[in-house]
Amino acid sequence: MTETKTVVIERDFAHPPEKLWRALTQPHLIEEWLMKNDFVPTVGHAFQLRGEWGGVLDCQVLAVEPNETLSYTWTFANDDPAYALESVVTFTLTPAAGGTRLRMEQSGFRPDQKQAFGGAHAGWKGFYDKLESVLARL
Repeated sequence: MTETKTVVIERDFAHPPEKLWRALTQPHLIEEWLMKNDFVPTVGHAFQLRGEWGGVLDCQVLAVEPNETLSYTWTFANDDPAYALESVVTFTLTPAAGGTRLRMEQSGFRPDQKQAFGGAHAGWKGFYDKLESVLARL
């Protein structure tokens, strides 16, 4: 079995878990901070995330624990194996002083996917910045 790498991004938000949960699970809000989608927070639901760059991610909901945990597959098919990605994204919400700590873990990067790994690390930080803006006006 090939050892994989994981991107972990944690940030404290000055908002209650319920507010973050809405932003993580309501399609119109997900579109504002992440990508266009047809997400439904139901285990087993298959959905797509459509990037502004024209790419499509095929996803399936793995776990839904309201205000606590959300997990789904994050698959990008590509003819070039170096760019194809089969990963799992897991959000964990934990009450913190003055708000909520949001931990995002994306696992499944192969050792030869340095560019995808670096891109995900930078990309999630940008997504978190957009998420903060969405939360501020909710």
